[in-house]
Amino acid sequence: MNDAYAARRQARSQVLAVRGLRYHVHCWGEPSANEPPLVMLHGWMDVGASFQFVVDAMAADRFVIAPDWRGFGHSAAPGADSYWFPDYLGDLDALLDALAPARAVDLAGHSMGGNVAMIYAGVRPERIRRLLNLEGFGLPESRPAQAPKRYRQWLEELKAPAQMRTYPSLDAVAERLVKNNPLLTPDKAAWLAPHWSEQRDDGRWHILGDPAHKRVNPALYRKDEVVECWRHITAPMLWVEGDRTDVTKWWGDRYPRSEFEARLSVLTHLQREVLSPCGHMLHHDQPEALAALIDRFLA
Repeated sequence: MNDAYAARRQARSQVLAVRGLRYHVHCWGEPSANEPPLVMLHGWMDVGASFQFVVDAMAADRFVIAPDWRGFGHSAAPGADSYWFPDYLGDLDALLDALAPARAVDLAGHSMGGNVAMIYAGVRPERIRRLLNLEGFGLPESRPAQAPKRYRQWLEELKAPAQMRTYPSLDAVAERLVKNNPLLTPDKAAWLAPHWSEQRDDGRWHILGDPAHKRVNPALYRKDEVVECWRHITAPMLWVEGDRTDVTKWWGDRYPRSEFEARLSVLTHLQREVLSPCGHMLHHDQPEALAALIDRFLA
């Protein structure tokens, strides 16, 4: 196995009861009366520990909170057949009440976490001082005509147990991470592997994600409702993307860049940055450059 990345700042684990679930949270630094905490929300099939490289590269040793979403990392899975955005919003609201009561926070989200952060910042604008969206593009607009097919697909998927691929070793997990993202360096992959997976009684390494996350969501994405939430965002926002991100690989022509730009146009205090060379996993590909942007934006 390659030598693993050496973390500069050690995270401590905190476990909370959140809406009936055991929630695991990574915390770096100590709370300060002089500056708000930075709350970082990971994306789909990721974990809160994934922000380690960015936290290490930040100039200030500020208080940073990164939860494992329900059904990811070491947070409990709800035992549901599928997951939906309202639960993430409810979890985030409860986490902030527990960890940063009665004060505004700086909120950053990557991918799915960015989508949750955007909705939350519009629903609870008084809770957000600064907002950072790291490639949380949202989803293609849906149409009511898609509903019958979507429900049928969900019903069919329920008939077969959802499964995740397992791996014979941590090296194999690290190799999978690099295969998914060629810009990820071997030392970072070696560090991420034991945070992204665990060895179980069968001797194999299992990804720390509830297989139910792979099921299609039976509820259609209502773009107009999401954008209406975005309209209510009052915090200054920093949008960051990688120069190698190609959304057509995910959605083809169902979500053109022009549509995303139209959605972003409802924001009144927007700053934009592009990192290079960088793909979708900005916090892995360019942690130093991303940390510098975060430092400047939050100063």
